[in-house]
Amino acid sequence: MNIESMIIGSAIEAVKILYGQDVPEKMVQLQKTKREFEGNLTLVVFPFLKMSKKGPEQTAQEIGEYLQQNCSAVAAFNVVKGFLNLVVAPAAWSELLRAIDADDKFGEKAATEDSPLVMIEYSSPNTNKPLHLGHVRNNLLGWSLAQIMEANGNKVVKTNIVNDRGIHICKSMLAWLKYGNGETPESSGKKGDHLIGDYYVAFDKHYREEVKALTAQYVAEGMEEEAAEKKAKEEAPLINEAHDMLVKWEQNDLEVRSLWKKMNDWVYAGFDETYAKMGVGFDKIYYESDTYLRGKAKVEEGLEKGLFERHEDNSVWADLTNEGLDQKLLLRSDGTSVYMTQDIGTAEMRFKDFPIDKMIYVVGNEQNYHFQVLSILLDRLGFKWGKELVHFSYGMVELPNGKMKSREGTVVDADDLMEMMVADAKRTSEEAGKFNDMTEEERNEIARIVGMGALKYFILKVDARKNMLFNPEESIDFNGNTGPFIQYTHARIRSILRKAETELGIRNVELGVDSAEPNEKEVELIQKMNGYADVVAQAGKDYSPSGIANYCYELTKEFNQFYHDYSILREEDEQKRMFRLVLAKNVAKILKNGMALLGIEVPERM
Repeated sequence: MNIESMIIGSAIEAVKILYGQDVPEKMVQLQKTKREFEGNLTLVVFPFLKMSKKGPEQTAQEIGEYLQQNCSAVAAFNVVKGFLNLVVAPAAWSELLRAIDADDKFGEKAATEDSPLVMIEYSSPNTNKPLHLGHVRNNLLGWSLAQIMEANGNKVVKTNIVNDRGIHICKSMLAWLKYGNGETPESSGKKGDHLIGDYYVAFDKHYREEVKALTAQYVAEGMEEEAAEKKAKEEAPLINEAHDMLVKWEQNDLEVRSLWKKMNDWVYAGFDETYAKMGVGFDKIYYESDTYLRGKAKVEEGLEKGLFERHEDNSVWADLTNEGLDQKLLLRSDGTSVYMTQDIGTAEMRFKDFPIDKMIYVVGNEQNYHFQVLSILLDRLGFKWGKELVHFSYGMVELPNGKMKSREGTVVDADDLMEMMVADAKRTSEEAGKFNDMTEEERNEIARIVGMGALKYFILKVDARKNMLFNPEESIDFNGNTGPFIQYTHARIRSILRKAETELGIRNVELGVDSAEPNEKEVELIQKMNGYADVVAQAGKDYSPSGIANYCYELTKEFNQFYHDYSILREEDEQKRMFRLVLAKNVAKILKNGMALLGIEVPERM
């Protein structure tokens, strides 16, 4: 039982004995004491005044006296109006540190057989281009959210839905056929996703040339420019060939399907490389080419049950006016599906594959309305988690203008960004003199850890709902609210522990039966570490990796202030030295575990 639990239990007992009233635990408000007052924890007594029928100060005084006499965790108290400030006994802090030290996963809960199953969808790439900066934020948020939900005792399935069909895929395929000369990832030395992305760009380039030429022709024939351009876009040979290819794909044309599979396989190999560099992965990947027909069948089933309606042109719609929304198209008049239909099909496949209790979709905020509608439709169709599906909606992420150009000139390529971050981390570390006495292999590995840590932390520390500007230069800083600052502090603590062993012969860093009494700074550190469990729980409730990131920063700052003021290895008092080593060891442990929830590695040395 921790200190807060002991005090809450004793406070409930005090009210019962003093005033003859039972108090529910949720009524007991315990918070950290404000810096200007003496004490560690403060009990708010206003909720008990109806029971005591006395003023706030007298009620606080009486409860304080009871706690001091009957709760071993309370050494002293003082009253400030309706606030009872409690001084925690030194022995209680030592016991708390001992409890933290004994639990490798302190503050986190393990899943059991009865734990709910949470499925989290993230990434959702298209197979016509490589992953970009927007995908980076999506993947980092999705992966971190999965770790946080697991740390809150849930079973988690990480899933991806790949958009591998449609006109945009056919554009890349057609361009490769026309302009590729049989080029492959092997012959070109390019990653498969980059190669296919190049042909998607090539299609657009040639298509625009055709549209420009046709527009000029139609204008010369007497059409107005706007009408001429519209007609040119519809009649350009290239776009019509792409549409013809899509029809053949849907008809299972052997040649088109064979090309589609070959080019998609190149893309998947490229995606796998990118995901590996990013440190993310999936338990199950779904493909829209498998789900869209299921979605159509599910909509037809809903139509038979009277859940949807067919219009005169043969299109199928959901009437959502009773929910304060409009009507939503589910099947076009020609019977083809829309994104909503595909999402319904994917949901059905997932529900058959897994006993899902909660479904979380990590998708940008431009899709807020889509998921509002999807939730209603899934609920209508009988999915038990439909009504309560979570759309983890996040904002846009951009780079400062001029910082970096991608291959396509419009979006920032994920591989380029990660490569740049690792290179910048290596250069910054060398300039800061942090690579002394290291082999080239060690330098490269630490540069990878620091560069990726800088990228991930900078993105995850921001409230996901907000748009953000990712500044690579600011992210790789060994001071301030950055990943490298936290990583460096972890490495520094691990260095202290290594020196304790090599220089002082201390192999087992643990508290003895009689430990030193902690000073004020040490108490603050223990209290901060003890708050990790609440931070993890809150991050799970709020779906908020930023809560974990900012806690790690606050704990790092607190430790560095302590380390600035107090020596660890040079402390002559043996009990104090051991107490501080145990303290430092557990700060490092919690930083490592907390950063792991963000998908960030921490090095043993830097």
